[in-house]
Amino acid sequence: MEPTPKKILIADDEPDILEIVGYNLGKEGYEVISAKDGDEALAKAKIVKPELIILDIMMPKKNGVEVCELLRAKPAFKDTLIIFLTALSDEGSHVKGLETGADDYISKPISPKVLISKVNSLFRRVKPEQGMNVIKNGILEIDPVKFEVTVDGRPAVLAKKEFELLYMLASRPGRVFLRNEILNQVWGNEVIVGDRTIDVHIRKIRQKLGVDCITTVKGVGYKFDL
Repeated sequence: MEPTPKKILIADDEPDILEIVGYNLGKEGYEVISAKDGDEALAKAKIVKPELIILDIMMPKKNGVEVCELLRAKPAFKDTLIIFLTALSDEGSHVKGLETGADDYISKPISPKVLISKVNSLFRRVKPEQGMNVIKNGILEIDPVKFEVTVDGRPAVLAKKEFELLYMLASRPGRVFLRNEILNQVWGNEVIVGDRTIDVHIRKIRQKLGVDCITTVKGVGYKFDL
């Protein structure tokens, strides 16, 4: 029996983009669903529940950043992969997108090879690695297979990158992780982000957990210390 194809939702107000992206992803064996604006993207995401959502940042009704924020606020989409399409060349727009919970971005005009490479790479990265075990430390429990975090039995809903960052730190309590290590292991070499992005994710993790378990080592990095 052949595996069920992964579903990808692409939202863009340009018909040509929808056609190009849909054609190339379809050739790779993915099931592609299209939306022409932010509202339609939200509606179809709730029905289809895709594994990956590709959002144009500048689209009508709700832009890509707004759609991403609304999706990430729902537990059902906390682990859904999200890629931004952007014609904006400034680094600030890319960082803003990543800080809202996106996993990557693709600049327009779109290169089909870059598109396929990034999509395939993201799907490879989300597979649980062998040897990744549940971490239990005091009142905190982190399950890398279920992507679940509980604090004293209370579930904490973390976005995918927040979860990966917490798991990395908690896997080696007391060890100081350098900022470059965090960037390479959590975001990978294909995505350009800065120190501000790490700081924002750390702040969100602290807020969501409600416990002081991540220590800032000034000028160096971070460590897990519960």
